[in-house]
Amino acid sequence: MASPKTKKKTAALFKPVKKTKVYEEIVAKIKEMIEKGQFKTGDRLPVERELAEVFRVSRSSVREAIRSLETQGFLESRQGDGTYIAMYPVESLVNTLATEISSQKDGQIELFEMRRIIEPQLAYLAAERATDEEIVQMEKTLSLQKQQVLRGESGAEADKQFHHQLAAAARNRFLLQIVESSMDFFMESRDCFLQVDGRPEKSIRRHRELLDSIEVRDPEGAAQVMREHLTDIEDSLFKIGVGKTGGGKQVS
Repeated sequence: MASPKTKKKTAALFKPVKKTKVYEEIVAKIKEMIEKGQFKTGDRLPVERELAEVFRVSRSSVREAIRSLETQGFLESRQGDGTYIAMYPVESLVNTLATEISSQKDGQIELFEMRRIIEPQLAYLAAERATDEEIVQMEKTLSLQKQQVLRGESGAEADKQFHHQLAAAARNRFLLQIVESSMDFFMESRDCFLQVDGRPEKSIRRHRELLDSIEVRDPEGAAQVMREHLTDIEDSLFKIGVGKTGGGKQVS
């Protein structure tokens, strides 16, 4: 049981949150505290009940926020001992490194090489681990991408969403965070790239092939399709002069 002094200190650090997307508000506030040094590496997070009291939210919202922060690498749970601030938050590490690399000459090529190493394995794992519900959600996203392209749009947002859902279905939190943290570096050029004639349709075809392999639980097939998908992207990038230097952008 926390002492009155400890509760007072905790209450001073934490402020009530608005009950709109509650768990996301909690996530944002805890991240802010970590960034400002109010929580440091190795610090123990107050227990779920205390957090619910000081934030004036339900314990289920706190629980969901903690799960999200663990997935992102900001927190780590120690069985029987509580939840602690992680030594090296994954998102912070990836963002810092990617920002530095993307500003250097040939940095985008290096980022793309990273994708060729990681994403075929994500596709492989997704074919093994995706739930039926996740497959249904990817089907919906692919349908949305088709609708966007038929309306004359690039389909960039649906393209990004599909890749995110694929990464989530792989069930590897560290790899998922790398993908999520890297996507922002590719967004601007993704939209530009998908303006190239025939590219949106080809992206849809590759996504269809990927999803077909996942649906029949064919990990090797899914990995191979992803390799071909990335080769398509790389070839087109060099044709339009994107990604050759640190000033260029990359896409998905």
